[in-house]
Amino acid sequence: MSLKRKASNVPLSDTAKKPKANGSITSFFGGPKTVPGDAAAKNSTGACLPAMKFNKDAWVKTLTPEQKELLQLEIDTLHESWLKELRDDIMSREFLELKRFLKSQIQGGRKVYPPMEDVYSWSRHTPLNTVKAVILGQDPYHNTHQAHGLAFSVRAPTPAPPSLKNIYIALARDYPTFTPPPNKLGDLTPWADRGVLLLNTCLTVRAHEANSHANRGWEKFTQRIIEVVAAKRMGVVFLAWGTPAGKRVVKVDRKRHEVLQAVHPSPLSASRGWFDCGHFKKCNEWLEGRYGVGAGVDWDLGGKKKEEKEEVVGVVAEKEGVVEKDVEVQKKGLEAAIEDDEFEDEDALAAMLEEAEKGV
Repeated sequence: MSLKRKASNVPLSDTAKKPKANGSITSFFGGPKTVPGDAAAKNSTGACLPAMKFNKDAWVKTLTPEQKELLQLEIDTLHESWLKELRDDIMSREFLELKRFLKSQIQGGRKVYPPMEDVYSWSRHTPLNTVKAVILGQDPYHNTHQAHGLAFSVRAPTPAPPSLKNIYIALARDYPTFTPPPNKLGDLTPWADRGVLLLNTCLTVRAHEANSHANRGWEKFTQRIIEVVAAKRMGVVFLAWGTPAGKRVVKVDRKRHEVLQAVHPSPLSASRGWFDCGHFKKCNEWLEGRYGVGAGVDWDLGGKKKEEKEEVVGVVAEKEGVVEKDVEVQKKGLEAAIEDDEFEDEDALAAMLEEAEKGV
């Protein structure tokens, strides 16, 4: 099976499994389905017309001066397709308190990642009506030149972190023609542009302090994003890696969507079945089975030199599930107390170990 999929000129009925009801590529890549409760007018024939377009300017005028100040980032950088669905959530008491917290962090001189303009980059690269798959991450990367608003992705010139390296290995097992970004980098923006929502549980973090913005309100907000996708889109693949991510998709309707779960790709847990999970091929098989040829995700990241590609393929053949450790976790018995799939990469783990050792 090819990594890249191109639509055929032959009718879908002759080349692919017949799509399910309401499961055409046109309906999939069009706007979110209208569901009960949406305001939709009808024409003289009784057919539903598209819902009224969200009037962002009119909505902004309803905000109080404090709300407008606190929500300026959302107004300026959250894609309108998401703002339309999440406007009530960002006006909630809990979310405004979260924004006050972030404001105090920044005004107090604390460095926060990702840069503010990138906090909602996931929404701009993957508008709601383009979502075909969701990959759930956890805490943003917390070191310089890493986080840029897309789960598991790091901006250049940062090389791919350990978890992402293991993602590349699993992809090469599913698709031997897979090529990562050049120079061992880890920018997953092409996936986001192709309809893969790369969503972290928390959207911000203090520099060099893993999980420092946990339990401040991001978790409730990002859970709402998952709920919006599940309610407004028809037939999306949710990829949940690790126990925390699995908890986020418990209520997703399995009859309406596909949910794929596996251990986290972190080197701390990947040896327990990550490399053989086959999620990337399963995702495409489900999408193509439902919508026809061309509906799968092009996972290729392109531009890789021959020797770099051979390195990944060699790792796939050689490792056989043996995980490369980049940090030592055998420190004063702390490893036994750590739920390893709570961490996106070992930078987060190392920071947590350092803090724990201070209290030993």
